[in-house]
Amino acid sequence: MTGNLVAGVDSSTQSTKVVLCRAGDGAVVAEATAPHPDGTECHPDHWWNALSRARELLERADAVAVAAQQHGMVALDGAGEVVRPALLWNDTRSAPQARALVEEQGGAKAWAERTGSVPRASFTVTKLRWMAEHEPANARRTERVLLPHDWLTLRLGAAEPVTDRGDASGTGYWSPAAGGYVPGLLRAALGRDAEPPRVAAPGERVGETAWGAALGAGTGDNMGAALGLGLRPGDVVVSIGTSGTAFAVADEPAADPSGLVAGFADATGRFLPLVATLNAARILTAAAAITGAALDELSALALAAAPGAGGVTLLPYLDGERTPDRPDATGVLAGLTTANATRENVARAAVEALLCSLADAVDHLAAQGVRPRRTLLIGGGARSRAVRTLAPAIFGTPVAVPEPAEYVALGAARQAAWALAGTPEPPAWPAPPATEHTSEHTGQEIRERYAALRDSAPQI
Repeated sequence: MTGNLVAGVDSSTQSTKVVLCRAGDGAVVAEATAPHPDGTECHPDHWWNALSRARELLERADAVAVAAQQHGMVALDGAGEVVRPALLWNDTRSAPQARALVEEQGGAKAWAERTGSVPRASFTVTKLRWMAEHEPANARRTERVLLPHDWLTLRLGAAEPVTDRGDASGTGYWSPAAGGYVPGLLRAALGRDAEPPRVAAPGERVGETAWGAALGAGTGDNMGAALGLGLRPGDVVVSIGTSGTAFAVADEPAADPSGLVAGFADATGRFLPLVATLNAARILTAAAAITGAALDELSALALAAAPGAGGVTLLPYLDGERTPDRPDATGVLAGLTTANATRENVARAAVEALLCSLADAVDHLAAQGVRPRRTLLIGGGARSRAVRTLAPAIFGTPVAVPEPAEYVALGAARQAAWALAGTPEPPAWPAPPATEHTSEHTGQEIRERYAALRDSAPQI
């Protein structure tokens, strides 16, 4: 593949990002980006229009693959036309339908055993039920159901509607353990039969673009990030964005009846158990507002306080929480006295709370068999010096902070290189540069105090 170029696309909720890389080593030679409309639903044409703005860059590639936001419902009619704007992962209107489907199909344990996950409002299967109940005419028109990356891959030149294991595992009607669609679940949600896409093998070439480039199968955004980061068993990724995620590559599928761990597949033939939190970087933003500090100053304040924040503890469920499932919860600031009520302690308590909440997420992964060896911190929140400094003690592992990069798009580019090479395994690109962080201290006492507040706080 010497001299070949490959393009990876990240079609996220907010924007399309494209990276053009050398196929041999993943070195980025060009990038492009274009915005998407805001909202919790979006007509897929907007994604295509954004991608088309990078057409000149794409046409330099010998292979292309797309990684995109998971779970989005793209309903097509018999002619392949979009029935309605896609309902995205962050559209929560289907929460009642999620609860109903879980009850109808034997409860949470049965769902976890059959699909690896207990569906929440984000999952495609719940959005199909919502459409069946609220837009029955659209449901009757629906002949095919695709995910965002499936639709873009089809538009780029796939020979047929196709998806991959990773993105299929977020629908709620495909089983990572069995490696196939679960009979009857899509029909139970939509009220009629509709055709899901074929699930391609990892690394499969699924078509050819109009300019003759090989087309990879594509995947979901979290799976793309795992591939872009070059995750190995024992690596746990903690992503600190507006929301938080913790995920890891595993050799065995997860099936968590609590619903806290989503038992996804990855893009390589392995598995990708994942936990999501609603509150992450917004915890730091809120603390900055409380203390009247800019984010850089908040970090300095936190590092000026002693571990444990002088006894101040924050439960950071500011806008409800997903993990644990407390949608109506609010934040709690406990332990304040006249002696410890300082800006420094409030800042420290916020950083410790953020990390403890995410450490809880990692613990849920561990309960499903993940054995954390090191933690990789990514996302906007990882830019905080206080977060990077305190993380090793709270997580109890060494922490690596990779250089900021478009890891979802890089993962898609690596998948494109894999399709181009036709090899059994993806190309061995170098690991991204990272700073390493360790701690001689333990955060056990901080985590115990946080857990006591978490477990004693009202369940609202």
